[in-house]
Amino acid sequence: MENENKLGVMPITKLIWNMSLPIIASMLVQALYNIVDSWFVSRVSEQALTAVSLAFPAQNLMIGLATGTAVGVNALMGRALGAGLRERADRVANNGVFLAVVGFVISALLGLTCSDLFFRSQTQVERIIQMGNDYLRIVTIGSLGMFCQIMYERLLQGTGRSLLSMYTQGLGAIINIILDPIFIFGLKMGVAGAAVATIIGQFCGFALAVWFNHRKNTDITLSLRGFRPDFRLIGEIYAIGLPSVIMIAISSVMTFLMNQILMAFTATAVAVFGVYFKLNSFIFMPIFGLNNGVIPIVAYNYGAQNRRRMMATIKRSTLYACCIMVFGTVLFWAIPDTLLRLFDASDVMLAAGVPALRIIALSFCMAGMCIALGSSFQALGKSMYSMVTSIVRQLVFLVPIAYVLARYGATIGNSDLVWWCYPIAEVSSLLLTLLFFRHIYKTVIAPIPEGHE
Repeated sequence: MENENKLGVMPITKLIWNMSLPIIASMLVQALYNIVDSWFVSRVSEQALTAVSLAFPAQNLMIGLATGTAVGVNALMGRALGAGLRERADRVANNGVFLAVVGFVISALLGLTCSDLFFRSQTQVERIIQMGNDYLRIVTIGSLGMFCQIMYERLLQGTGRSLLSMYTQGLGAIINIILDPIFIFGLKMGVAGAAVATIIGQFCGFALAVWFNHRKNTDITLSLRGFRPDFRLIGEIYAIGLPSVIMIAISSVMTFLMNQILMAFTATAVAVFGVYFKLNSFIFMPIFGLNNGVIPIVAYNYGAQNRRRMMATIKRSTLYACCIMVFGTVLFWAIPDTLLRLFDASDVMLAAGVPALRIIALSFCMAGMCIALGSSFQALGKSMYSMVTSIVRQLVFLVPIAYVLARYGATIGNSDLVWWCYPIAEVSSLLLTLLFFRHIYKTVIAPIPEGHE
């Protein structure tokens, strides 16, 4: 009841940060891990950094499957607990753990059989292919820790124990950061060492999350004794979680296609693209954390039929998102060379990367508004709007525009032109988001009584 009262009565500004800060902190820890991991890899060679960058779409696809499944599990588990159906909540949680193991098996098999084909479809440089295979095969074969860590963390979050979830993510990231230089340089394992450090960190986070769930999480009981998969329940889980899986899968497809477009220039352009993804996580992760904190506030006040608090939450979260993105834009414009040198950038990489970061940063504020307004789509049960926006932005605009600009840039000798695909695609995404929000406001929000602040 305290959480319900808080969502309905706490001052909006305080409530937004109260709900969002633990999630933001957790996501920033993950962003730090991503950057440090790539920082160490870049010390091996630029080709090593390119190999890891080319592996990113496959890794992202695994994470998308894991997190999308967890979204469905959390939603069903939360509804069951709210209705007092403890046994159903336990069944949902146990089927979620089963699905995490299934996700690991699928990823391991694909990593073993398709890794070489995946890299050869992107580059013909044998050294990059070899290092990419070493990295991706280890990451996929050892992905049990990642799948189960994410599932057990979301079970903690779904029962209101987000602080414990933050501890598990923090432990995994810290272990990874400590082990990276040991395996990469001390044991002279190179890129493979980065992969080994990653999976050890994930297994450590997984072990702590299991301990927390069994010792601290009294809302659910996890036990495989006599367990049988409930395929009807699994269908319900993916009916909710599939849009999240699809959205991240789209992002992986976009990254894969962008890597192919950029490889037509040089492997350096792919390395720049990979570095951008690592750097932008520090800017975007707080927005996603804010988004995750805002969704339950809007959803609760929608259920309470309080339009005033709903709109105040949406407006303020959009403002905060824009402020964070302004900071990111200034950072990318002011010190792009310093940011790139974190990854041991050569003069060639600096020449390609500095204009790339500055051009892409022009899209940040528009992206922040889209993410913030998109939280209302999810909170009001209109997540399909978010999925459509994502498809339009990445596959209808971003990739085709990048292809056209890359070809035109090659004919006029301007390799920087390709990066303008980001601001152009973000304009289209923002227009579509505003159109969807206007429709939702008229049909869903406006009919609700204003309520009280």
